[in-house]
Amino acid sequence: MTGPVAPATPETGGLASRGSWERPVLAVLTLLLLSFGLVNLYSASAPLAQRQGLPDTFYLLRQAVGAVAGLVVLVVFARIPYQTWRRFAWPLVFASSVVLVVLLLPVARGIAPEINGARRWLELPGFRFQPSELAKLAIVVWTAHIAVAGQHRFRSLSRGMLPFLLVWAVLIVPIVLEPDLSTAFVVGAGAAITLFVGGARIGHFVFLGLLLAPVGALLLGTATRRARILAFRDLATHAEGAGYQVYQSLIALGSGGIAGRGFGEGRQKFGFVPEPHNDFIFSMIGEEWGFLGVGTLLGLYVTILFIGYRIAAGATDRFGQLLATGITSILALHALLHMGVGLGLVPPTGLALPLVSYGRSNLLVTMAGIGMLLAVARVRPAAGVEGT
Repeated sequence: MTGPVAPATPETGGLASRGSWERPVLAVLTLLLLSFGLVNLYSASAPLAQRQGLPDTFYLLRQAVGAVAGLVVLVVFARIPYQTWRRFAWPLVFASSVVLVVLLLPVARGIAPEINGARRWLELPGFRFQPSELAKLAIVVWTAHIAVAGQHRFRSLSRGMLPFLLVWAVLIVPIVLEPDLSTAFVVGAGAAITLFVGGARIGHFVFLGLLLAPVGALLLGTATRRARILAFRDLATHAEGAGYQVYQSLIALGSGGIAGRGFGEGRQKFGFVPEPHNDFIFSMIGEEWGFLGVGTLLGLYVTILFIGYRIAAGATDRFGQLLATGITSILALHALLHMGVGLGLVPPTGLALPLVSYGRSNLLVTMAGIGMLLAVARVRPAAGVEGT
């Protein structure tokens, strides 16, 4: 249904506030997922905290602090006119690349310690952050900005796509070297989807994919990653080795049945499934809430993604369209890959389930991205123009 548009306001830069349903529904769904995540995080993390000699609520309280901070970030970002981010496209890329490089410097081990064989965290007094999370927003904002400015050059590979690849590499290569291939894939895929929607030629993507295939094969050729791929192909044979995590995850999901064991009654979190509060929280939800709980969770994500892409389609300019597309695509990749790991459909990736998994860096960046989506949805054509 169409109708008259409200008068333009100074805050929207000559555009009127969008009177559609997307913003309130997206906000409500975000709060639902966030609340559901905190409830399940407590159930999944309490046994882990006990084994570590910590209070049952240790991880819950830390995540709750992140949730409160995330809500503040969401509100602030939702009120910032999204066009403002075009001015920060280059500074965001520069700042992200600098911090990512600092993580890898030998002299920075004091603030970037090696954890589980990787250096992914920046640790300062009272502050811990994963810089690769910031890179996800930075690369989408920058790609959307440059794609709008350089659409006329997309017919040329050297002048169209090559400059994007050079800047993308500045962010993606340090993430690969951490090493964190799954996050590097999400960052690269989110940027590529944004650029494709911006008008890049599919033939260029195919050519570059073939060109980079040997690099991907080399990265996946390490002993650990080879073992994970072999376990993925034949899980039963590797159930006690490289496939242990996924095997235990499938046991959790299978034992949940239709309605689940009941909240707090899951058994796989008692030392069987590693990282039950983070990498495999989807499996814990499946065990305690069953098929009905997993179906509801999936429905919430599908609705959020539908709204995100609807916001992109209804954006008033090209930058808003590409920004919303990139943010929504990164959310989709995170959710799909996390759930795919739990179901044994993809090898383990270590990616968080947005708004649900433990991890304040991912939570803050996810809330910031949703805030940007709300900012894009807040604007519609100027007064006198009909809109949906």
